[in-house]
Amino acid sequence: MKSAATASRRGQGEDRRRALVAAAFGQIAEHGFEGLRTREVAAEAGVNIATLHYYFPTKEALIRGVVAHAMERFRSTLAPHGSPDDQLANHLKAVRALLRQEPEIAAVMGELALRSARDASLARIMRQANDGWHRTLRALLHRAARAGNLAPSLDSDEAAALIVATLTSMVLPSMTPSRKDQAFRGLERWLNSTRPRTRSRSSN
Repeated sequence: MKSAATASRRGQGEDRRRALVAAAFGQIAEHGFEGLRTREVAAEAGVNIATLHYYFPTKEALIRGVVAHAMERFRSTLAPHGSPDDQLANHLKAVRALLRQEPEIAAVMGELALRSARDASLARIMRQANDGWHRTLRALLHRAARAGNLAPSLDSDEAAALIVATLTSMVLPSMTPSRKDQAFRGLERWLNSTRPRTRSRSSN
């Protein structure tokens, strides 16, 4: 009985955390970073400000939760099946679709990216999130090269940096939809050009 009650409380706590993060995410998407008000986040999530502070003691902790939520949406586009190079190609296509279908993700990440230029703590959070994404892509590129799906001379660290830099720029408000499409097509062509020549011919 005690374990069931503990599990129930834990589940309720996770539900509240998610509700608070979702409320903060929505506020940033609608009003920008400066419009984020913790009391309004708490009210929207149906809790009082003390409860919000229990789960997120500082505003930085709440922002960290928002960034983690957004990055999880990006990571969810990385399917764990298929060859490593196919996983990567599908990841790019899925990110492209995600940004079209859920423009609030671009709005939030773009807002936080711009704000991080003058907020050291936010810059640290964004850097940690991008570093994690970079490590995931680097490992995928390395596996693809080892499997013979990409050229063995490909520097997986540099390639991952290029992909992350290109995809993160997609959330900036100065990037028009046509430029985003150009960038995605360019990445796809570049990745295809790094495939061994025999594989490229067989796929055409």
